[in-house]
This record gives sequence, structure tokens and C-alpha cells, in this order.
Amino acid sequence: MKPSGRPQGRRRAFEAVLPAVLSLKDNKLSTYEITSRHYLEDLSVKRESNSETRVTYQPPIKDLMFNLESLSQWPQVSASPRYRDVELADLRAVLEAFGRFCAETVAPLGPLGDQTGARLEKGAVVMPEGYGEAYAEFVKMGWQSLAHSPKHGGMGLPRAVGAAATEILNAADMSFGLCPLLTDSAVEALAAAGSEEQKALYLGKLIAGEWSGTMNLTEPQAGSDLGLVRTRAMPKADGTYAINGAKIFITYGEHEMSGNIIHLVLARTPGAPDGPKGLSLFIVPKFLLGPDGSPGQRNAVKCVSLEHKLGVRASPTAVLEYDGATGFLVGAEHDGLKCMFVMMTAARFAVGVQGVAIADRAHQKALAQAHERVQSRPVDGSTAAAVAIVRHPDVRRMLMEMRALVEGGRSLAIATAGWLDLAAHGPTEKLAEADAMAEFLAPVVKGFCTEQAVRVASLAVQVHGGMGFIEETGIARLYRDARILPIYEGTTAIQANDLLGRKTLRDGGRTARRLACMIADTETDLRRAGGVAVAVADHLQAARDDFEASLSFLLDTAPRDPDAAYAGSVSFLMLTGTLMAGWQLGRALLAADAARARGDDVDFMTRKIATATFYARHILPDCAGARARIVNGADSLLSAVL
Repeated sequence: MKPSGRPQGRRRAFEAVLPAVLSLKDNKLSTYEITSRHYLEDLSVKRESNSETRVTYQPPIKDLMFNLESLSQWPQVSASPRYRDVELADLRAVLEAFGRFCAETVAPLGPLGDQTGARLEKGAVVMPEGYGEAYAEFVKMGWQSLAHSPKHGGMGLPRAVGAAATEILNAADMSFGLCPLLTDSAVEALAAAGSEEQKALYLGKLIAGEWSGTMNLTEPQAGSDLGLVRTRAMPKADGTYAINGAKIFITYGEHEMSGNIIHLVLARTPGAPDGPKGLSLFIVPKFLLGPDGSPGQRNAVKCVSLEHKLGVRASPTAVLEYDGATGFLVGAEHDGLKCMFVMMTAARFAVGVQGVAIADRAHQKALAQAHERVQSRPVDGSTAAAVAIVRHPDVRRMLMEMRALVEGGRSLAIATAGWLDLAAHGPTEKLAEADAMAEFLAPVVKGFCTEQAVRVASLAVQVHGGMGFIEETGIARLYRDARILPIYEGTTAIQANDLLGRKTLRDGGRTARRLACMIADTETDLRRAGGVAVAVADHLQAARDDFEASLSFLLDTAPRDPDAAYAGSVSFLMLTGTLMAGWQLGRALLAADAARARGDDVDFMTRKIATATFYARHILPDCAGARARIVNGADSLLSAVL
């Protein structure tokens, strides 16, 4: 690593994790080599003393680095002043070290965390055994800081690296990963909308992970309809506000792993207009800060209960009561929703990455089970003895479907992260296009990747057979954890309405058509490459035709019959996600084909080509069904008697 010439904040951040990175050299087999082994022939199985048979989690470092280098617009991102001094070797070393931490320290927490859950005792949240110690180590090693600005103590690494780290952490244990995820989102909101004084007070501690953050939107009567929020903020003579009300579904709303919890709360000031336009955003810390900026007096916010949930049980989901709590206005009064949307957008993208994470973990477990489980003779009669179920065609179909969806979702997320970086730090002449691409793809990442996580986790249960329905195998836990993903941070329908309304209809389909043109360019490149790439191009073109036909229908229908257009919104989101992931896998095929021709890691590149080919032939055809539902399905849906 070459710290010379780096911004001082980034240099300090790299030095914080340098011991962990350098320790990899002491092993005969590096973490990079170990964690890249997650395909058919490379998985290991470990039986834990808690009776859960599970795959030792293998962070997919090799695939993440391939995506970062090939799909995240890396040449343009790395040329920006923000990242000009960042080297791929540094990024690999950091992800290797983080992967080791997650595999060895975080992943073992999952089974016990699921069994015992977080609990409330005398107003304090007690976390399952090991969580506090793991979080302290997480903070000590500086992992919260990866993708945040060096100005406030972050490493300043690209968003694609942040997305990769989010995937690794949440695949290890999503309950643990939710705390850093919400803190990341709080950092985004305060960095965008906070005053300089607020940034100085809070950002350094949040980026270090010493304090954690929460998002306080939902109330008992106000779920996704934030216009119904009733929490009140009364101005006080000292310029602060007294916050009164209750908030529900607050992830990590109370715990003692961090030294303070910084709640970002939506509330109404006196005389505010009704509806969303009357909301303001407030910082409400668990502990008020003393003159030196350290936590002091306890604020008047308390946890009155924790939800008992289907999954992510170790993550405390709190009901919070504000009884005259001291709050500090962020931005201007009545700009709360605008400020909060920054946090919501960051959290929604991260939840999409969580979907990739859970899907990958489920795939790893199913793959190991398929190699270990011996059942039935092969249908081709090649042997009279029972064989491992990976030999059976339908099991192979499920495994390949899982792998294709995982790698497709990962490629879509990493590519979107690249657009996010270019939108923030790219060349001036590219900012508008990059911002439009990132805005368009963000709800697709959230909606598509989370729905596919449930699909992949369900397939993993199926591969396990009856044992998949048994808690001791651990696959049921992943299935339960996955189920929240299409719900929280905006349901799939909300993402679909956002994609159709704000991201497609508002600009007359201009961004959607620009993406279609870029996909057509990739088709041309695939045909030029020849071989199996031609078939991938054909399927990609057919899916693009379905997308463009659906787009034309929606643009024509929405102004005169919005119900008919929005009846197809979720199908449009899923069609778009299926196509965009297929496009990125097409780009991955081109990169892998070129690398294989050079003799670079031939086995890995061959598997990448096989995945892209399978996706094109087995998953891209789903776009035709979605098109049919969009164009021809509204009447039967809207006329049905319910």
C-alpha cells in the first residue's frame, strides 16, 4: 500500500486497518484465495456445536473485485479527483481483511442471535451474547468508515467498495449488519442537509461507529403515508424543539453497543401545512451532548417495547416514545421530507444489497448441501448407486438459477454504485446523466434484488428438502430474514410506483430510453465477440424489446388511465430489474471472455461466462411474461370483484 500522497484523513483510515490487512500475509493461504471459493467444487462444510449444519461463510471477494473493476465504471470513477489515488490492490486488501472479520467474528453470531433475540429489560436492550464484543471490534478496526468522506474521518473509498462491504457484512449476519446500515444512512442525510456545526458534532462519531444512527418515520397510524405523521415539535426559547410523539419499527432504536444513538425524527411544527409538505427533520440524540461534545444527560426518549419478529430477531426493532425530548432542526422547517429522502435513498439501495447478501448466503448453503446429500440413482443410469443430489438435473437447475440471480443482482448493485459515484464526483459534463442513471436504478436495485432474495432463499429450502424446513439446518433462518427485505424501507409496490412515476413518466421515458440504447450497444459488442455471446445478445435484445414495448404502453396509458398503468408497475419494475441485471451479466461476459483469452484465471472466467449464458436463456425470458401482464393485464385486474 502507498499512503504517500493520499489525503490525510484517508491515510489515517488506511493505517487503522493496516495491521489486519498485513496479517493476511502470515497465512500460507490468503483470505482472498479462501473466500473466492464459492462455486460447485470449492465449498467446505462445517458442523457447529449448536447442531446447525452450515456452510462456513465464504465472502465472494473474487467476484466482488471482478464486478468492481469491470462493471462499476471504474476507469471513470478512478479518474475523478476523489479517487485518483485509490488503487485496486488497496481495495482488494481492505475487502479481504473485512471478509475475514465478517467470516470469523460476525457470521458465528447468527444462530444464537436468531434463537435468543434482543430483549428489553428495565428499559434497556440486552443484545444476544457476542454482539457487543463484535461491534466493539468492528468500531476498533474502523469498518464503519469505509465509504465515507476523509473530511470527517472516513476512508473515502468508492461506493462500490461500500456496497461490497455491505453485502459481506449482511451475508455474515443481517441482524448485526442493520446497525451499521442505518448509521451509514444517517451519515448521508447529515452530510447532505446538516449545518456545519451539526456535521462537526455528529459526523465524526457516526463515521467511526462510536455512535449509531436511526431513521424515525413510521407511526402507528402512518406507515408509508408520511403525510399522516402526528409527532409534534414545539420550538423553545433556546432554539431547540420539544419533540412529543411515538415512533414504531425503529431499527436499533435502543441498544448499548454504541456510546450514543442519533435519532433522525420527522415531526410537525406548529402551524405546519397538512401532509408531507409540513414535515421537518430533527436530530434527537439519546444522550444530549455536553460542552465538550461528549454524551451527557439522557434525553427524554425511551424504548417502551421491542417487536417480536419473523426474522432478524437479534436486531432490536423498537417502539420509541418522545416525551418533550430535545431536538435540533436539520435544514429548514418543512424541508424534512426532502432531507429524509437522502437517508431513505441510501437505505433503500443498501437494502437491495442486503438482498444480494442473503441470496448469496442461501446459495452457498444449498450448494454445499447438494454436494453432501446422497439421494437416488441418476436418471441417465450411469450408476446403480445413489449419488449426490448435485447430479440430478432439477437440482442443478435450482442451483444455477440461484447463482445467476445472485451474480446478476450483485452486478446490478455494483454498477449502480458506480453511477452514484460518478453522479457525486464525476466530470462536470457527465454529472446530469450519471445522476439520472443512479436515480433510475436505485429503486430497481431495492425492489428487484429483495424480491429475488426471497426467491433464492425459497429455492435453498427446496434444495435442502425436508431438512430445509427444520431450524437446525439454518436455511430457514435465512428464508425468514429474507422476507422483510421487500417490505421495509419502502415495499416493492412503493419502489415500483417511484420507478414508474418519478423516474419514468416525469421525464417522458428519456432515462429509460437512454438505458435501452446502452443495452443495444452491449448487444453489438456481444455479437462481435461471437460464440455463446451471440445467443446472449439475442436474448438480451428480446428482453429489451419487451422493455421498450412496455415503456411505450405505460407512457401512452398513464396520462389517460393511471390505474391501468400503475396496475403494471410492479411487473415493470421486475422486467426492468431482470433486464438490467442481464445487461450487466452481458458486460461481465465480455470482460470474462477477454480475460480468459489472456489466460487470466481461466476457471473463474469460464464460470462467469456460463452464468451469463444461463441467465440469458433461463431468466431473461421472464421479461416476455412481464410485458404481457403490463400490456394486457390491467382489465382483468381492475375489474375483478374482491
